[in-house]
Amino acid sequence: MSSPVNIPFFPDPPREYNQAYMAQVIRAFALFAQQVRNPGEGRNTFIVLTNLQQNDVGLEVGAVYRHGNDLKIVLSNISAPAGVSGAGLVGSVTVVIT
Repeated sequence: MSSPVNIPFFPDPPREYNQAYMAQVIRAFALFAQQVRNPGEGRNTFIVLTNLQQNDVGLEVGAVYRHGNDLKIVLSNISAPAGVSGAGLVGSVTVVIT
């Protein structure tokens, strides 16, 4: 499993406004925001994914979706559209039976 995000230390507030205290709080929040945005690696032995989309429409790069019985990952250079259809007309054919 991935390691949990460590909550940074938030110092006890002083009775009156203190610029050094506010700087510590801002640093702690910045550190926490950075940890949340970059959670790190994960290693799992069991995972359950429910209600996955069947295409990559609206998903961010790196998201997982289901295509048939396969799990796929959204890539920036490959698309998995919701559906594809086409029709065409090449000409006419005349059949003569004698």
